Formats: sequence, C-alpha cells, structure tokens
Amino acid sequence: MGPLNGVKIVEIAGIGPGPVAAMLLADMGATVIRVDRKEPSGLGLPRPIEYDVALRNRKSIRVDLKDPAGRSLVLDLIGKADALIEGFRPGVLERLGLGPNDCLARNPALVYGRVTGWGQDGPLAQCAGHDINYISITGVLNAIGRRGQPPSIPLNVIGDYAGGSLYLALGILAGLLEARSSGKGQVVDAAIVDGVASLMTVLVGLKEGGMMAGQRGTNLLDSGAPFYEVYECADGKYVSIGPIERKFYLQLLERIGVDAKDLGNQADEHDWPKAKEVLASVFRSKTRTEWTALLEGTDACFAPVLDLEEAYAHPHLKARGTYVDVAGVMQPAPAPRFSRTKLDVPKQPAELTAENASEALSGWLEHSDIEALASAGTFS
Repeated sequence: MGPLNGVKIVEIAGIGPGPVAAMLLADMGATVIRVDRKEPSGLGLPRPIEYDVALRNRKSIRVDLKDPAGRSLVLDLIGKADALIEGFRPGVLERLGLGPNDCLARNPALVYGRVTGWGQDGPLAQCAGHDINYISITGVLNAIGRRGQPPSIPLNVIGDYAGGSLYLALGILAGLLEARSSGKGQVVDAAIVDGVASLMTVLVGLKEGGMMAGQRGTNLLDSGAPFYEVYECADGKYVSIGPIERKFYLQLLERIGVDAKDLGNQADEHDWPKAKEVLASVFRSKTRTEWTALLEGTDACFAPVLDLEEAYAHPHLKARGTYVDVAGVMQPAPAPRFSRTKLDVPKQPAELTAENASEALSGWLEHSDIEALASAGTFS
C-alpha cells in the first residue's frame, strides 16, 4: 500500500515536473486524482497513454475549469484533499477561482503545491521557459561539458525532475507533516531554479573555497580527471571509471596492468593529460565485455556504459527489480523502498474514459452525486 496510504491529492494536469511529482507520491500510496482539460492543450509530447508512464497509478477526469460547475466540482475535491499539485504560470489558477486563497478558504489544512521554472515571483516569473533555460541561469549548464567545448546539454533530469519534481514532492511532504500539528495548510513554491541551485550546494561550496575551477572540464568530477572518466573500448562501446580514493585507484591500475608511476601523481592536475592518454590507449585494447568481466564487481569503481535496453537486462538491476514490465511497457520501479509499507507494482496509466472518470471520483464523492454530475456533463 505504501507509506502515503490514506493521503489524498488533487493534481491539476500539466506537463513536466508536476506529473512526475504526482507519480512519485502516487507510487508511495497516495490517492491522486488528475483533473485534465476537456480539450487537448497542445503542450508536451503527444503519445499513446500506455507510454505516458508518468501518469501511472492514478485515474483522471476531464473538467472545464472555466465552467462554474466544473470549478465547483474541483473545489469539492479540494475540500476533501490533503494536497494539491499545479504547474501553471503564476496567476493562472487565481484567475480561474482556484488559487491558494480560494482553495484554502474551502480547506484550511490544504498543502497547495506549485511548481514553475522561475518561481511565483521575480522579474522572469511570467516568462515561458524549459529545463535548458533554468539550468543555464543557475550556472549549472555552464559547468557541464569538456574543456574547450561548448556546454553539454543534459537530459531534462536535472532541472525538470530533480530540481522541480523532487523538490515539489519534498515540499508537499514537509507541508503535510507540519499541517498534522498545526491544522493549517500553506503554499509550496517549488521553483526549478531554486531546486537546481540547491542541488549545486556542495559544488558551490567547493568553488567558493577555491577547490573547483570556473572552467568546465578541468575539475575532478567533470571529465578533467583521468580517473573519473569514460573511455572508448575496442568495440566502440564505452566504460566508466571513478576511483577517486587512492586505494581504489591503485586496485584499478593493478587489474588493468598499468604502473601508477607511468601516470604521474594522481592528485597533480598537470599530470592528468598524460595519464588520460595512457588510460585511453589501454581501454581501447579490449572490448567492453572483456573489461566488464575483468572489473565489474570489484572496488575499481567501474561500470559499463549501457543503453536502456542493456540496462533492463543487467543482472544487478534485474535482481533488484529496478526496471519493471507493466502491461508490456518497461519502466523504472517506484523508489525509494520501504521495509514495512512496501510499494505496489505500478498500475498502468488509465484511459480517459467516462467509466474511469466515474471510478476516479468514487473515493471522493457519493455515487448519486457522481451520476448527477456525469448526466450534466460536468466531467468526462
């Protein structure tokens, strides 16, 4: 059932970090009802519902939020909810009569979770943006990449999902804990720029202390060091190594047949380019499979660089059930894990049908009220 069994959340449908935050909470057992638009928004990447896996573990209803009856229905749901998730530009839900003041008046203990790129205030609050912009302005994108090359654009995991979804979920959980003792709800302003900056805390400390250069690709963890790098193998595939600690570094060198003296001083940045050339030549001498057989399962801090299909089949991830098959669609299993309130296997995303919508409302409204609203066309 998960540790959030009994927690009820209303998700106002959006794209990006909001749905993933709702998924995380639903994965942990919360009952989440998703309030979608009656007409397609034209946002995001359209796909068949079974592949929109961030919508798993919850059912949806379609409601016109500009219709007074639809807004009244949503406020009724909010009145029974513990938390709300929304990801619109600041002021949009206020104009629809569903802003924090409206919702907290209906439910004073509600935790009102808002996730945006720029935040609820500030000069850029009303501007459109995407992950690449949020990680740019916070200094993160400039720090990613190799020396002498443009910044490397990462997947939108850093901004949307780490800085956005995870911080929204964390904020909602903290708000729910506080509301248990105070009986009062509050607004959670989860700005991606704030979350991304928070994720950089350790690295900012290193930079401020003079232990991290401003030039990308020259530092310990950004491809500057030869012992924290990816190397091409004889078959054109790649392996990663990361033995920062001296004892692990020496174990790696022993196993691959390299004398540490040939690489110079591990801690001396001036010796890094030569060491990288030597290691690159060594790793090109065998295939990825051969290096994996030699190094995986040791303290050499090694892993093959796998694509997703290969990751699904890796023995360690298979043993842990890190990826699961849900109705024929592979996807990450819920995380983290709990010893007592174990998490269920995910339920595939539900089709947007009248039957599923009525079922979604069954835990929130009386059956007669659901039938009346369906007959009136308030939801679909």
